[in-house]
Amino acid sequence: MRYNCAILFQVKMLLLLLALLFYSQHSFAILTPVVDSIPLKDGKKMAIDIYKPVGITKGPVILVQTPYNRQLYRFGLPLGIGNNLNSSNFIFVVADWRGFYGSKKAAYLGSPTMGDDGYAAVEWIAAQTWSNGKVGTWGPSALGRVQYQTAAKNPPHLTCICPLVAAPQYEYEEYFPNGDLRTEYVQQLDQLGFGLTKTLMAHPYYDNTWSFVEAANNYPDSIRVPCFMIGGWYDHTIEFMLPYFNQIRNSTATAVKSKHKILVGPWVHGGHGTAQVGSNVQGELNYPNSAGWNDSLAMQYFDFYLRGQNNGWDANAFVTYYQMGENKWQNSPTWPLTTTANIEFYLHKDGSMDNVKPTDSGDSLSYNYNPLDPSPTVGGSTLRNDLDQGPYNQVAKVESRNDILIFSTTTLSKNVELKGSVSIHLKVSSDKLDTDFDVRLTDVYPDGRSMLMLDKCMRMRFRNGNTLALTAMMVPGKVYDCELVLPATCLTFLAGHKIRLDISSSNYPRFNRNMNTGGTMYPGNSLDSLVNPVTAKNSIYVNSVYASSMTMPLVGYSSGIQNTTATSTFLLYPNPTSAFINIDLPDQKLDYTMNIYNAIGELVYTKAMNTQNNVPIAIAHLGAGVYEVRLSDGVKVLTQNFVKQ
Repeated sequence: MRYNCAILFQVKMLLLLLALLFYSQHSFAILTPVVDSIPLKDGKKMAIDIYKPVGITKGPVILVQTPYNRQLYRFGLPLGIGNNLNSSNFIFVVADWRGFYGSKKAAYLGSPTMGDDGYAAVEWIAAQTWSNGKVGTWGPSALGRVQYQTAAKNPPHLTCICPLVAAPQYEYEEYFPNGDLRTEYVQQLDQLGFGLTKTLMAHPYYDNTWSFVEAANNYPDSIRVPCFMIGGWYDHTIEFMLPYFNQIRNSTATAVKSKHKILVGPWVHGGHGTAQVGSNVQGELNYPNSAGWNDSLAMQYFDFYLRGQNNGWDANAFVTYYQMGENKWQNSPTWPLTTTANIEFYLHKDGSMDNVKPTDSGDSLSYNYNPLDPSPTVGGSTLRNDLDQGPYNQVAKVESRNDILIFSTTTLSKNVELKGSVSIHLKVSSDKLDTDFDVRLTDVYPDGRSMLMLDKCMRMRFRNGNTLALTAMMVPGKVYDCELVLPATCLTFLAGHKIRLDISSSNYPRFNRNMNTGGTMYPGNSLDSLVNPVTAKNSIYVNSVYASSMTMPLVGYSSGIQNTTATSTFLLYPNPTSAFINIDLPDQKLDYTMNIYNAIGELVYTKAMNTQNNVPIAIAHLGAGVYEVRLSDGVKVLTQNFVKQ
């Protein structure tokens, strides 16, 4: 069910390039692969393109398996190689999935599986004269999921896998989070030809079918090769990737469990637009020093396992993540982090939010939700190609409406460092039998922008659980618990900003519109139909008896916002880099000692720094890998990581 479209934008690029090539035959360099095919288990064949750099007669291979047309890679290979094939130390094999594009004639209905096809591809590659027998896999989204399926079949010559923005599970919550259909997501998958609507409409409640599907596609103990997962805080798969990372670290064989690692950047899922995994611009925000880490670390990973390079990969942290706000890469041996404390923020009738529980006994706030005029989706972890992805300002199109409640902290005097999953605990009621509650967590900038970070929904008939037996209608006017857990993130709300929680009853078309009738949710098995919808009056309770709150896992937070521990940092660029780094000192009045350490903690460079000698630092002599810069003024030590390519 999860066939995401992380490279859908390439389809558009192909059409554009073909149109341009029509007018200028010599405007673009196009790679010319060797075209071949791989015999599969049932005797049919999988179409492939083989890219062999000049000078490599026998070498390691990276396999890419795609449903989005292998020929797109003729316009440029991944991992930063582009058209410069001969700069690569790897041979690439790009295969069309069975039933797609060049492999369309090999279409089948379920058996052999895609994992079987991946097994056949790996072993065929290993048997070729130009292969040294070591095969790794790479690819985002659907191209990532097939890597797990391939690894689960344990082909003998599969050496390592590198799935991006992908997890292998098929889960009810992916399609019906808290019972509410992800409308635009399924629409996009249907547009790509995966045709999930009929199946999903037949199973809108958690049932035996879902139980079977989830069990059949959750196989962490079958992943017996190193796995390097790459995800993004704005990607919709992150809430499935992080748990699965823990599963493979706990469940795989002892010899391999310590070899799994994950990288999480400030990235969207991708598929269209300019924001992609590995770009620094995401939505309406810019994350310096985030661009290219995915490719640089993936190449270090492949060099280590496929080429046997002693480049320090094995010393890298199990978890490398980007702390947004501070715009800093950080490391951890585990996820979730063990350094956080859960801090409660209570909602108040005046729209404020703080650590003090309300004292009045009767306060509540209400708004009207009209399904014919829903609160619109503006950014977030969307997929449909006509919607924006990532952080976008909610003020003009969401917070200016009258069908929303807005709760904000006072302006922060210190940084507030969030690491993990935020939980929302609402006390709610409605004058209708069923309705939705949607929340958006935003970072409010000093200029007033309210930038979306995370969102979640709850269809109230599912408040007790997702099976049909557990669903129940609301009694109008009765107060209920509404519990929502947001996907994990790492974000520092900076001093001068505010933390904000928006509450409405729609986020459309990201989630299906509740008709508020208590009747059939998807009449006519339509993803987006409205039959006699009614307007609901919905209430949030903010008093001493029914207190609504938000729990945030924070680092260094004491009794209140005014006492929060600040985290200083400095800017280091370019990052990744190959020749030099620049450092912007945090305080130009002070003298600093700058030390650079490699991945195993060895000091490899030191320099005294101040405003007079703050010049670019040459690092071309250092080997490829991750390094830590420690900047000390004699009192405090500030750190930043960088990638040497």
